[in-house]
Amino acid sequence: MAGSVPGGGRPLILTEDPLLLDDLLRLCAAAGADPHVHHAVPEPGGTAEPGGAAEPGGDAGSTGWESAPLVLVGDDAARRVRGAPRRAGVLLVGRDLDDPHVWQRAVEIGAEEVLRLPDAESRLVDRLADVVEGAGRPALAVGVIGGSGGAGASTLACALAVRAARAGERTILIDGDPLGGGMDVLLGGESAEGLRWPDFAASRGRVGAGALEESLPELHDLRVLSWDRGDRVVVPPAAIRSVVAAARRRGGVVVVDLPRRVDEAVAEVLAQLDLVLMVVPGELRSVAAAGRVAAGVRMVARDVRVVVRGRCAGGLDPESVAGLLGAPLAGEVPVEVGLPGRVAEGEPPGTQGRGALARFCDGFWQRALGSAQGVPA
Repeated sequence: MAGSVPGGGRPLILTEDPLLLDDLLRLCAAAGADPHVHHAVPEPGGTAEPGGAAEPGGDAGSTGWESAPLVLVGDDAARRVRGAPRRAGVLLVGRDLDDPHVWQRAVEIGAEEVLRLPDAESRLVDRLADVVEGAGRPALAVGVIGGSGGAGASTLACALAVRAARAGERTILIDGDPLGGGMDVLLGGESAEGLRWPDFAASRGRVGAGALEESLPELHDLRVLSWDRGDRVVVPPAAIRSVVAAARRRGGVVVVDLPRRVDEAVAEVLAQLDLVLMVVPGELRSVAAAGRVAAGVRMVARDVRVVVRGRCAGGLDPESVAGLLGAPLAGEVPVEVGLPGRVAEGEPPGTQGRGALARFCDGFWQRALGSAQGVPA
């Protein structure tokens, strides 16, 4: 079984193919990675210095095989590393798209992936950039969507982000609804300095996780990516995918406020979420509407759960609502008296630690994050 690989450090390139080496160095430069290069690879029981030949009496560890965070093994070098210790983070890279034996060589060296250039260049740049950024465990990504109009999804999304931040989690709140009025407004920070969604409309390729976090407005100990109040700007789905992926690479928690209509851009977000909470007001008409929303979300999302807001008339309890929608029940959020007035006065949802909304969010994060600690009020 492959062992764990330390984050950070320099990737290792093992190849004697000059054309492949040129490609790999170019891709390392694109990712901002400074690799170690070994033109010769030791046979089992031999060592090699950068650019040198194998010498007897050493071992594969002297190349950095065991310590490098990522190892790129060229097709030409695969045979010579078959005896090296198994480890995580080994990629077999080549330029021959029609090689029928490539998967056999990958198994022999314990490679995680086989990358064929140029088709897999973007994937390789992503892996290299993860090394540069020291990417660890990705963030727990939770989406919130209304089962009907006025369900209170934005309020719940904001409260979840506020409570996660107060629990000490690195938190990013993403406004996924361009027609929602702006999550920064709900947080009382519409004039705060930082980038909004339109600033990412021209993004191409990978977005740096650290640069993204630092560029966003910081409000109530969390970062928020919202829409502005200018003319509507269409952000391409590919740019949205890159931004959400960057937010997840920083770890902690990502909360996304989702629109009810699932288009191509929303599908890109849903595909990266660990869990979607669908907020359903406690009345029969909303339950009927939520069924249509749930059908669209389930086409992309892998885990959809119901949050019932208030009690249904006609004897429907929260378990019955979830049963009608065919989704697990995540909990019930009673209507919190005075919340709209406090929000209008600039107090974001979730800041009242003893309120029903904050209690729901605290319990949700304790279960989702596996934490035994309470969340401060």
